[in-house]
Amino acid sequence: MSELILIAQGLHKRFGGVHAVADISLGIPRNVIYAVIGPNGAGKSTLLNLLSGVYQPNAGSLTFEGRDLAGLRSFDRVGLGIARTFQKIRLFKNLSLVENVLAGFHNHHRIPPWQYLIPGAARRADRDRCLGEAHELLKLVGLDARADQRAGSLAYGQQRMLEIARALATRPKLLMLDEPAAGLNASEVEFLLGRLRELKSRGVTLVVVEHNMDLVMRVSDHVFVMDHGEYLFDGLPAEVQKNPKVIGAYLGAEFA
Repeated sequence: MSELILIAQGLHKRFGGVHAVADISLGIPRNVIYAVIGPNGAGKSTLLNLLSGVYQPNAGSLTFEGRDLAGLRSFDRVGLGIARTFQKIRLFKNLSLVENVLAGFHNHHRIPPWQYLIPGAARRADRDRCLGEAHELLKLVGLDARADQRAGSLAYGQQRMLEIARALATRPKLLMLDEPAAGLNASEVEFLLGRLRELKSRGVTLVVVEHNMDLVMRVSDHVFVMDHGEYLFDGLPAEVQKNPKVIGAYLGAEFA
């Protein structure tokens, strides 16, 4: 097995006394596409929020590349190389596409502090570097031709791609995507699938929470299944498709 980049042990999260996630343990190998699936209300997004720092667990431990993440908030984890997108798109819709992506470089500027007040050569060089990288990321997601357009003018599927580009601007080692195929048509799903494979080839580890089982089974290296906030099963996609507990809880007859 590949080296584990993220390890969770016994994660618990309660809301008003109700367990949203209960005793979840997992290890995510480096440079894989790791899918998390389960029916609505299974705790998938809560788990993603725990991994990314939006929530802190009531119990359990979490480490990333051997570093304890206890108490670290989302923006602290971004600095370590953990990024994510959200189920509900969160773009700066009145800014251009390229401006949205440039916002993702906030942890990677190379500017002497005084040049934030008095612009100089270092600030101009940093701006040019980030702008070039932003256009490359927009090209990766098929949006470079629209770089100067307002983000709010994009179709829904394109907005999802833009959010991925912005997350990539943080230069993540681990990128978590919350239902990236939601609302996409068939051709957009195919494009997304290709982008996920491309990111893996570039060394990015991906955690994908997704309801589109066709995409999950085609692109994932490993699938982790949850139900009612608890672990149900995990394994290779082919093993998940054949597991009676998974079929009964979620996948249905089409995967039987």
